[in-house]
Amino acid sequence: MNKYQVAIIGTNIGAKHYEDFQKIKDRFNVHTLCGLTREAIDNILSKDTETKVSLNFDDVLKVKDIDIIDICLPPHLHFSACKKAMEAGKHVICEKPLVSSLKEVDELEKISKETGKIIFPVFQYRYGLGFSKLKALVKSGLAGKPLVASLETHWNRDKDYYSKHWRGTWEGEQGGAILSHSIHIHDLVSMILGPVSNVFAKLTTRVNDIEVEDCAALSIQMENGSLVTSSVTLGAANDTSRLRFCFEGLTAESGASPDKPYSPADDEWYFLPRSPVTQAQIDEVLSKVEEPQSWYAGMFDEIANKLDGSTSDEVTLLDARKSLEFVTAVYDSSRQNKNIKLQIDKDDPLYHSWLPK
Repeated sequence: MNKYQVAIIGTNIGAKHYEDFQKIKDRFNVHTLCGLTREAIDNILSKDTETKVSLNFDDVLKVKDIDIIDICLPPHLHFSACKKAMEAGKHVICEKPLVSSLKEVDELEKISKETGKIIFPVFQYRYGLGFSKLKALVKSGLAGKPLVASLETHWNRDKDYYSKHWRGTWEGEQGGAILSHSIHIHDLVSMILGPVSNVFAKLTTRVNDIEVEDCAALSIQMENGSLVTSSVTLGAANDTSRLRFCFEGLTAESGASPDKPYSPADDEWYFLPRSPVTQAQIDEVLSKVEEPQSWYAGMFDEIANKLDGSTSDEVTLLDARKSLEFVTAVYDSSRQNKNIKLQIDKDDPLYHSWLPK
């Protein structure tokens, strides 16, 4: 089994990446942590660590021993950082949102093919025991036809959160609650129910004095015919994420634990049978589900499987493209006040950017 050398670029969410890389130290070593200041890096690293420190991204790219560049920078820097890293001969892990348009996704795909380097978008919410159980029930056939699903991304983001100059702006954050907060829960729905067919979206800004949206109500139809509603706000009293799926054979619901708003896949899930499916049949399937690594560690584990050439369940560039296509359609729907059908073609003006003109 290979052990991959990683450089983390960024010290905000990069701290969480560093923490989860330590959970799978047999597969990864954090070779370098790169940030704007030594103080920010020292707040993450322990004194006895062998991880090197850098204040210069370009210097990190020159280190031959580094296999993977893990990009944890503000969204508007993602595309250029991904491009430079792959052209320097490195595989890439990149935080959400991957880039700022479908055009940029397609450009990264071209660079990936030219360089032979893989880009792994970040969707860590996919990994955890709860979602492993749901996937097992769907695979077993017990769930049957999907009917409806409901989603809640009800979080609390106040003035302090938006004190960083790039947050809450179109230029810096590239979007609001749809792009930076509920993007994960919408990815989970597509992972379980398949591609989105069309969406009607209402977006507004009601919580903070910012440029981008912080509340949303979405009506979504999937290609398989199932219907999804999604409620989003950054003005809740606390942070909760909730998912509920109704299939013809069972209903699956996340626990929405207040202490696990960012890891619903790792939350406690409830699976209730609908006749003729029985609880005994559900329990039989669940008894065979092994507990995986969760959150970032689970995602990193699958990346290592992919790089090893083993069977893997990593997030792909296509997954990120579908996510950003959905984001594009949501912004288009809200601005035109109409239902938008996916796909977004290259001749669509929003293919080049969903940012307002």
